[in-house]
Amino acid sequence: MTLILHHAWKSSASRRVRLFLEEKGLAWEGREVDLSRQQQHSPEYLAVNPLGVVPTLLHDGRPLHESGTICEYLDAVFPDPPLRPRDPYDLALMRNWVRHVDGQIGHLIRFNWRHSIQKRAEKMTDAELQAALERIPSAERRDVWQRVARRPYTEEELAESKAALLALLDQMEGMMAGGWLIGGAYSLADIAVAPFVKRVSEEIAPEALAPSARPGVAAWWAAVQSRPAYARARFDPFVDPA
Repeated sequence: MTLILHHAWKSSASRRVRLFLEEKGLAWEGREVDLSRQQQHSPEYLAVNPLGVVPTLLHDGRPLHESGTICEYLDAVFPDPPLRPRDPYDLALMRNWVRHVDGQIGHLIRFNWRHSIQKRAEKMTDAELQAALERIPSAERRDVWQRVARRPYTEEELAESKAALLALLDQMEGMMAGGWLIGGAYSLADIAVAPFVKRVSEEIAPEALAPSARPGVAAWWAAVQSRPAYARARFDPFVDPA
């Protein structure tokens, strides 16, 4: 049994899968993909993931894409310890929650890309940018590259995204029965949102995680970070020290 994960250390979706793998206690081999240098759009990587995004899991040579799908697959193939609710209703709630969290990725990207891709893309000439865009298979990602390279997100747009991410925390605050998000047990629901909360807590709105602001989420975040798997998954600071 061989598990190979093509991932990026600062990618939220990659962090999700790394945390899931570590919670499962599975041995895996990492293949780092440098997103700022467009390695995800190289012919070699596109051969395993035609969408040109991370992560990609290879299980005995067979590729899987989309972090939520990868995690559910791993839980089905390696059922112990279980990281999905056994109750069908709670399982459905978990899947809806993961889908909802994934729908917020655009708001996170507005903050993430200005530190990495934007700094490289804005220095490109028009010809260099066009060559880079031609390597990107996703029309949506081409639009974002074009946007961050030539029209960086405004303070108003960043404020809009911050408000959406804070609303996500507020929703979590109302879901904390039993200390975890779904069914009173740690699961993929918690793992799915952990990379988002990491970004909010370290840069976007650190005050939002204060116990006085959201006591349930603050206690939950402390519990997530105290798990040994969290340290092994390496949620390093997104912004490199000056």
